[in-house]
Amino acid sequence: MATREVISTGNELAAIAAVDAGCMFFGGYPLTPSSEVMHVISDLLPAIGGVAIQMEDEIGGICAVIGAAMVGQRALTATSGPGMSLKAEQLGLAQMAEVPLVCVNVMRGGPSTGLPTRVSQGDILQSKNPSHGDYKSITFCAGNLAECYTEVVRAFNTADRFMQPVIVLLDETIGHMHGKAILPTVEDVKAGIVPRKTFDGPANEYFPYQCEHDEPATLNPMYTGYRYHFTGLHHDKNGFPTEEIETCRKLIQRLDDKVALHEDEVESYEEFMMDDAEIMIVAYGSVSLAAKESIRHLRAEGIKAGLFRPITIWPSPAKKIKEYTDKIDKVLVVELNIGQFHSEVQRAAARLDIDGLFKVNGRALSPHEIVSKVKEL
Repeated sequence: MATREVISTGNELAAIAAVDAGCMFFGGYPLTPSSEVMHVISDLLPAIGGVAIQMEDEIGGICAVIGAAMVGQRALTATSGPGMSLKAEQLGLAQMAEVPLVCVNVMRGGPSTGLPTRVSQGDILQSKNPSHGDYKSITFCAGNLAECYTEVVRAFNTADRFMQPVIVLLDETIGHMHGKAILPTVEDVKAGIVPRKTFDGPANEYFPYQCEHDEPATLNPMYTGYRYHFTGLHHDKNGFPTEEIETCRKLIQRLDDKVALHEDEVESYEEFMMDDAEIMIVAYGSVSLAAKESIRHLRAEGIKAGLFRPITIWPSPAKKIKEYTDKIDKVLVVELNIGQFHSEVQRAAARLDIDGLFKVNGRALSPHEIVSKVKEL
């Protein structure tokens, strides 16, 4: 695949990626440390005939995005933790009605206002269940500048494949980091766009929510000659509300199964020096950069450490985690929270002796801190 070099920030790259991936609508509200995503895309979209709207708040932002997606546009919103809290109800609507969209969340400290200008990874568990109810969330996490671009591109294709919201996590450090990134060409990105499935048969045979037990709905863009009902209620094959017992059961089970039974399509992770590792470090986002540097120092001292980095956070790469933790005794999860993914590693490994190194004061974890913790093990 051909590549190109750019010098940019993570937030800017997320905005550029959306446009390159075919996004034609942005709805949102500026919120530190994600605001640059909106600033950049507000310049890019009008230049190509797209629309970027600053709404009155985060709720209005995602409502506008859902509307754009319903008429067939690829649509983006971007925010930080408190904005995700405000968007929660509409994320649930998009899950139930099966409306594809992408939400970039540049994480900061919380809860509430927290540390608006500082780094955190406090939204890991929130991204697993951003709204109430039963469904399977899909969340990617960028670990370097290039992935601020490539994971947003992947998120749009994934949203259209599974017909649901896809969250892309950055953290403040990655979002504001300025440096060189090696990216695929725009031509390659556009060639890889996978449009959502549509129905082209007779209108009287169109039932958008009548599909296999592990497949998403087929929602033709509105105003294209096919009619259906749009609701957040439990619904039948036409989208009309129902409380029929078996219809409701099948609907909710399908919202889970359409992802759970196809996890291989979304699973992504990185292994760094894991071939002979005797100590496994689990880290993601900007922390993984410090972890890699610490591993180089540890290796120089004869300590065989390696990194396992989940890129798809949810659904987690649980089987791969289990595979490693079955053969590696010492496991350290390093996070800028108090152990939100640590609990998932414990679950996947079926072990309670997983060590953790956590930091929640808004400052980055240094390679020195990770080296010191590994030596304690």
